Amino acid sequence: MFIDFSIKDFIDILSVAFLLYYSYKLMKASGSINVFTGILVFILLWLVVSQVLEMRLLGSIFDKLVSVGVIALIVLFQEEIRRFLLTLGSHQHASALVRFLTGAKKEELKHNDILPIVMACLNMGRQKVGALIVIEHNMPLDDIVRTGDVINADINQRLIENIFFKNSPLHDGAMVISKKRIKAAGCILPVSHNLDIPKDLGLRHRAAMGISQASDAHAIIVSEETGAISVAYKGQFYLRLNAEELESLLIND
Repeated sequence: MFIDFSIKDFIDILSVAFLLYYSYKLMKASGSINVFTGILVFILLWLVVSQVLEMRLLGSIFDKLVSVGVIALIVLFQEEIRRFLLTLGSHQHASALVRFLTGAKKEELKHNDILPIVMACLNMGRQKVGALIVIEHNMPLDDIVRTGDVINADINQRLIENIFFKNSPLHDGAMVISKKRIKAAGCILPVSHNLDIPKDLGLRHRAAMGISQASDAHAIIVSEETGAISVAYKGQFYLRLNAEELESLLIND
């Protein structure tokens, strides 16, 4: 007996595989991989009981749990679902389509915008002043901005250095730069629970990794212990950067 397998079935299987893989990456980044594995095991058991073994009583119980479980999953993973939709909406191609339909132009950081940030990081690195600067791109960081103090000032080297000065009340939090302006300082970032992060990297690096996994932002870290400058971007660290490397990474995103 031949199986009727068309190109539509192939696309269907490929789409499900993509969704499962993306869900796996999202859960792994958020530290919920064990919950994701448990859900897959439960679904597999449900299919075996109801479809293969045809156990009516246990199958009906599983059916009820699945129908209620959908609502439970939405409540349990509301942050991950929100992050997925934000990522989908802020994707490069989706953003380009929106800009095309609305006629808006993409705002890109130029050399003159990046230079004060780079110079401030170099000076803070030489003085071993810790800093954490987040540069917003397509995905809005309004929730992060609300956790700090709104500044809404032009990008200025002295202002950046003064905010992260050791006696400043805002030096422990993160600075958010949005639309070519210093939007806020003293902001709280989500901390990554990724076990692959090297043990010698501190809380600033974990916070930078957390925001890079949750958005498309660049997160610049100046180490208070070594003065080294690093960047977290799209879930990856770029460590011990010099001025040219830092500028190139921030402009060529």
